[in-house]
Amino acid sequence: MTQAFANYPSLNGKTVFVTGGAAGIGADIVRSFTAQGAKVGFLDINADAGHALLADLKAEHVFAQCDLRDIEALRDAFTQLIEELGNADVLVNNAAHDDRHDWREVSPEYWDERMATNIRHMFFAIQSVAPGMMEKGGGSIVNIGSNSWWEAGAGFPAYATAKSAVHGLTRTMARELGDHRIRVNTVVPGWIMTERQKELWITPEALAKQIDRQCLPDPIDPIYVARMVLFLSSDDAAMCSAGNFMVEAGSI
Repeated sequence: MTQAFANYPSLNGKTVFVTGGAAGIGADIVRSFTAQGAKVGFLDINADAGHALLADLKAEHVFAQCDLRDIEALRDAFTQLIEELGNADVLVNNAAHDDRHDWREVSPEYWDERMATNIRHMFFAIQSVAPGMMEKGGGSIVNIGSNSWWEAGAGFPAYATAKSAVHGLTRTMARELGDHRIRVNTVVPGWIMTERQKELWITPEALAKQIDRQCLPDPIDPIYVARMVLFLSSDDAAMCSAGNFMVEAGSI
């Protein structure tokens, strides 16, 4: 089904930083901002995928390879993006990894690694980027959450815990930064049909079960998460902050 998507003039020429931007939902977010005429800097641990996307886009973009679990490396990567593109108007905290795990087998080390992978870097990304937004007089921060914990999903308790914390981070930082006209919101995806999900977990039986739980009868493509991110980053969403914006087809 072909969709006619909206154009947001306020995003043209804006500087956008995206974490985990080389593949999956992140790549769709990068491509969507590109189509709006934005300048995009994106981070990812996968150097090959990052450089391939950068070459494919043929736009005024910057890719920085970075393991976001390393906070000093994260700070250095954002410094690079700021030096090359200027201070950000938009930050999309997208990077995450939903590895499955049995709660009986989780070690303290694995738990800490999951927190570093799925929540810790979001705060330090904000800490790195928000001062530049303050200098510019405002901005938009979009954190990518998950409906995995809303639905009481099983099979990834550390991931679900980290993703539930995204909502607390969003709301407190919306209050911290609101006086500077920096908006902070959470986009809450359902089960999104990325290539990784298709390769690892989406079987005909699993997909049928998921569709049965949704109000809408269609699989959710990554582009719909990207489109919500665009809206929240644009001037159309100027009075939206501290909110949760669901992209889960009415999952129950």
